[in-house]
Amino acid sequence: MPGIELPEITKKLLAAKEAKGVSFSDLEAAVGRDEVWIAAVIYRQASASEEEATKIVNALGLGGDIASELMACPVKGLGPLVPTDPLIYRFYEIMQVYGMPIKDVVHEKFGDGIMSAIDFTIDVEKEEDPKGDRVKIIMSGKFLPYKKW
Repeated sequence: MPGIELPEITKKLLAAKEAKGVSFSDLEAAVGRDEVWIAAVIYRQASASEEEATKIVNALGLGGDIASELMACPVKGLGPLVPTDPLIYRFYEIMQVYGMPIKDVVHEKFGDGIMSAIDFTIDVEKEEDPKGDRVKIIMSGKFLPYKKW
């Protein structure tokens, strides 16, 4: 991915995934976890249990020594730069344009607080449309009100 330095473990895992012709959906079936979460583990944005890590590396035909790296707590985020990858940039752009409106609507419905990115799920769906297929992304995070003390 241009502009983003991927960890060596991620490069190894992605190369094995490509070599085996395995999709994230295939990994979901093998591991029993959502495909986006598995991708986050591979990109080192999430950590796996020993059982999950073993299932991932086995599905990719890699040695068990790699599994331990997937269990380590990762350093999260893309870094301080504006993303240059067009798909990732669109999410950045969406938040620039709709971030404050979304924030206001959330505050109207829930009060002063945030949506958790820890107690969180995200699903990516394909909506077929004769005018051009659509990407549907569903984010669900627990509402966390700000505490008064």
